[in-house]
Amino acid sequence: MQINHPQTLAEVTAAFARYEQALCSNDVAVLDELFWNSPHTLRYGVGENLYGYDDIAAFRASRLAQGLNRVVLKTVITAYGTDFATANIEFQREGSTKTGRQSQTWVRTPDGWRVVAAHVSLLMS
Repeated sequence: MQINHPQTLAEVTAAFARYEQALCSNDVAVLDELFWNSPHTLRYGVGENLYGYDDIAAFRASRLAQGLNRVVLKTVITAYGTDFATANIEFQREGSTKTGRQSQTWVRTPDGWRVVAAHVSLLMS
């Protein structure tokens, strides 16, 4: 298995950048598109545990569209072979001193790269 195959890494990096842009602009349609439409998809958030695509989409539809801008402090994207990757970041919301962390597992599907699992948390210190 090749780690960080250049084309694969470029594809996942582009998908992740598209996700980050959609998140900060609250483009719910793109956010929904980039999560795998499956009951097996999950997202653990700072204050919610979401199991399945439908739960994740419902959360996105009801979330307040304010305070979404953030500064990404560190990004680590790793491709494992040509169909599986992880994207991990550290971030701070604008106006906050707390550091957040986001982990995503990406899989190549027939429809393109999709998040199959995600976790968002805040450091308590």
